[in-house]
Amino acid sequence: MQLTRFTDLGLRTMMLLAAGDAADRRITTRTIAVGADASEHHIAKAVARLVELGMVNARRGRVGGLSLTEAGRTASVGWLVRRLEGDAEVIDCEGGATPCPLIAGCRLRRVLGEAKEAFYRELDKHTLEDLTGGGLLPVVTLPLERITR
Repeated sequence: MQLTRFTDLGLRTMMLLAAGDAADRRITTRTIAVGADASEHHIAKAVARLVELGMVNARRGRVGGLSLTEAGRTASVGWLVRRLEGDAEVIDCEGGATPCPLIAGCRLRRVLGEAKEAFYRELDKHTLEDLTGGGLLPVVTLPLERITR
């Protein structure tokens, strides 16, 4: 199954935020964009969705930045991917001007749906901590500011 670019950027954002939190660094949309090799605009859209889902806190201003919420640290990767991807089917048998002529007797749609659920079940076994723990993930390469607490 191939994830959308939006979901990819959402997951990268979460991972880079976890790395920044671990290194006690202030992370901004710009630093994530550089770290994920993406436009700030696309990262901002992903961040907005992550804030909406309660995974990320966003603070504006001179000392602003992004940080993970407790829910963001503990959510399963499967849960997060489901929310970022939406509930679209793997294959669109009825879409377009001409639906697939095999739809009445075809079992492919069901099999692909089962495969998608198996994919999500495997992702449900993992959290952001599983992906970023152990200090192996490099912190974003821009010079970042230390958080003053």
